[in-house]
Amino acid sequence: MTASERETIYREAVAILDGDGSAGMRLHRLCDYLRQCVSAYDWVGFYLVVPGERLLVLGPFAGEPTEHLRIEFGRGICGQAAERKETFVVDDVQTQSNYLSCSVKVRAEIVVPVFHAGQVVGEIDIDSHSVSPFTEHDRALLEALALVVAPLVAQVAPSNSEG
Repeated sequence: MTASERETIYREAVAILDGDGSAGMRLHRLCDYLRQCVSAYDWVGFYLVVPGERLLVLGPFAGEPTEHLRIEFGRGICGQAAERKETFVVDDVQTQSNYLSCSVKVRAEIVVPVFHAGQVVGEIDIDSHSVSPFTEHDRALLEALALVVAPLVAQVAPSNSEG
């Protein structure tokens, strides 16, 4: 992805997020868009923090279904990103001892925390079937989008009574 492509994708993504529909619907449209326009993005989704708990639950996503509907902070790449409140880029998931496999096809992952009112409320998770597909442009794009999606992610946050 070039800087120019990143800017185009960002503008289109913001237009999707500013569109009609519920917060969850707009986040789902964003997942579909990113998966369709970036060839290395084979699975795109959001994990949402359960308020008052150290737990992520699967939110809107595009790609193959995953068995990881709930992830504790610290577990896997997603759980580590939430716990440490930082972006994780894993070029080859097979080198990670704390990786939760969503599919045997997944080779790389990038996870970007989403902050709202100073708290992690969710994260953007991207899986790729290629080794080392993510560049600094991917990271910059996803970190910029994390700022824009924050109010929507906060709106769709699950309650701590969901089971």
